[in-house]
Amino acid sequence: MTDALPPCPACASEYTYEVGGLLTCPECAHEWTAEAEAAAEDGVIRDAVGNVLTDGDTVTVIKSLKVKGSPTGIKAGTKVRNIRLVPGVGDHDIDCKVDGIGAMQLKSSVVKKV
Repeated sequence: MTDALPPCPACASEYTYEVGGLLTCPECAHEWTAEAEAAAEDGVIRDAVGNVLTDGDTVTVIKSLKVKGSPTGIKAGTKVRNIRLVPGVGDHDIDCKVDGIGAMQLKSSVVKKV
């Protein structure tokens, strides 16, 4: 191969391989895309569609989410206003207040910018 594939971001294994558009680690079975890796290196937080998110944006939840301690959870289409980005807190990088639920953190992969 002429292209050197990047090591696995989960376990740092050097034996990664490409399957279709995904990079795969044979040791821990972690899968990721090259675009996700570039975005992570970039430091820019993007929504599920690829729009750049900033503090104070309004986003919509794109899929229903179960919330521990809440009987209803968050339904798809719920608007969340005035988000705050907090990079470096695991994979939950949005700090917000959801109406009817309260303060919580969301993943940028489950929201879309309005």
